Amino acid sequence: MSQAEDIFRETGAILEGHFELTSGRHSATYWEKLRVLSHPHHAQLLCEMIVRRFAGEGVDVVAGPTLGGVIVAFEVARQMGVRSAYAEREGEGRAFKRGGGISPGERVLVVDDVLTTGSSVVDVIAAVQAQGGVVVGVGVLIDRSPGESDLGYPLFYCHRVSIPTYSPDECPLCAQGIPLTVPGGSGAP
Repeated sequence: MSQAEDIFRETGAILEGHFELTSGRHSATYWEKLRVLSHPHHAQLLCEMIVRRFAGEGVDVVAGPTLGGVIVAFEVARQMGVRSAYAEREGEGRAFKRGGGISPGERVLVVDDVLTTGSSVVDVIAAVQAQGGVVVGVGVLIDRSPGESDLGYPLFYCHRVSIPTYSPDECPLCAQGIPLTVPGGSGAP
């Protein structure tokens, strides 16, 4: 086990059942990152791993998607001594709002809590590029993507896990009639 997995287990953040992920896919295992990120010491330790990897990259800004990516971006930026920015949902993508944009030429580290399909990270990268920022890499706490992710930039993860996910129409958990939990929704763990 890795230090990151130990932290997730210690905080009870690895849940078993039938879950709908943010991507819309289903899984029997859910990594509830907010159970970890609600403990500042654990968030600090995990983000420290990302900081060590990108320490020599001349990062000016650390950017992440809302919700969990906000906490990761803040803590990584705090440790690096730079500012953070948050890309919120806007239409089909993401945009920097509330005065937290990226200036042309700024070197940006994109971070997130859990990488599954990569769509949130790709949207943040697009938002950075739309404002003229230069992406230097991507750091995530957990990579649960189904294979090596190619986001077009160096990817660092604190822990990588291989857990099957299913489209809703091919989900064996649905076929077995196991109730679906939508984390963050009503009845969420």
